[in-house]
Amino acid sequence: MEKAVNRQKVLLGHLRPSPVPHQTQESSVSASVCLAGDSAAYHRTAAFGDDVVIVAAYRTAICKARRGGFKDTFPEDLLAPVLKALIEKTNLDPNEVGDIIVGTVLAPGSQRATECRMASFYAGFPETVPIRTVNRQCSSGLQAVADVAASIKAGFYDIGIGAGLESMTLDVLGKARQVNPRVESFAQARDCLLPMGITSENVAQRYGVTRQEHDEAAVSLQELFTVALSLDAVSYRATSHRRAAAAIASGKFTDEIVPVSTKIVDPKTGEEKAVTISIDDGVRPNTNITDLAKLKPAFKKDGSTTAGNASQVSDGAGAVLLMKRSLALQKGLPILGVFRSFAAVGVDPAVMGIGPAAAIPVAVKSAGLEVEDIDLFEINEAFASQFVYCCKKLELDPEKVNVNGGAIALGHPLGATGSGMGAAAVFERGDCVDDLGNARTVGTDKFLSKDAK
Repeated sequence: MEKAVNRQKVLLGHLRPSPVPHQTQESSVSASVCLAGDSAAYHRTAAFGDDVVIVAAYRTAICKARRGGFKDTFPEDLLAPVLKALIEKTNLDPNEVGDIIVGTVLAPGSQRATECRMASFYAGFPETVPIRTVNRQCSSGLQAVADVAASIKAGFYDIGIGAGLESMTLDVLGKARQVNPRVESFAQARDCLLPMGITSENVAQRYGVTRQEHDEAAVSLQELFTVALSLDAVSYRATSHRRAAAAIASGKFTDEIVPVSTKIVDPKTGEEKAVTISIDDGVRPNTNITDLAKLKPAFKKDGSTTAGNASQVSDGAGAVLLMKRSLALQKGLPILGVFRSFAAVGVDPAVMGIGPAAAIPVAVKSAGLEVEDIDLFEINEAFASQFVYCCKKLELDPEKVNVNGGAIALGHPLGATGSGMGAAAVFERGDCVDDLGNARTVGTDKFLSKDAK
């Protein structure tokens, strides 16, 4: 019996997180502590050395595809500057990086993988640092970050980079090649081929999102800093264009954007002009309901999705540096956030945009929390319809969601949006984290972590 008890103690010891070096703390394992999915029982109140933390996050400006600042920039020249910024601004030895994972959507896999490998060399990484791509459509950048966090947690390596890249100027949404006739007998398989805009219309029709709510979301997703909003407003005035414009004007994006030196080619004369791009160029601060109401539906004659209440096609890149908390403290790096959990949940492909409403509760529960515990949300605004629905479904306070604007205003470079949202979250000013790693307002503290010095 004594041997069995000792063996159980050893096994339980392996399950305990490693404490931060030089930190003494009494720890015990009980049934309630092990119920990580039950927020009533699971209360994580301390920092642990094996936490996966974010120590740096940067992105390029987001520019309009085919017309914006990056229309003549190669994809690898978008990714290289953000990768380089991670190592230069943290003084990290690039040889220590275990892997670089890049979320990307439109480009052929082998081609984009080659471009990403080239970008890593341009950024100063040695040949010994591997790189790969991942595609989970619009959440590819987020999936890249999650894959790195999981690998660090599994002990495959201690330091990794999750990134995202998309050039919608060069790589466009195309039609499917020859379609298997079998799809005609499988409705959901057939719905996988629906244009994204039609899925937006499906969301609006199925869940009762009106054209007015679409347009108000698009305007408000720009206007929260200039208009007082109430919770009983006709829609969640989650503020995209004017929010984003206000964020730009106040310098909120300055620390997360890496300037990119590139060129602009005059399409008429072919003349090249050297430029440095450091400001998002898709934001329309003067957007208003009256003008949006004049726009015709883009996908259905009687639809409600227009060019004004949907995300823009864009070019851009972003990258996030993650490592173990114990290593970050050892290196003296600021801890901007803790990667607590991740969830991917499938939904009906006919309404694919409602994914956040399904995944957020799962991710929050796996962290031992409730949705009400979260003080800052970054939700993709592919279309106003799905954004409005997700906010309604989760009963989110609009003042907690996309506080500096989202894809409707800033743009949506598909593979890069997830990693860019990571940068947006950790650089939101005026917040720090409590013991659970949740954002809490504390005046002027720059970081989302009490560990930052």
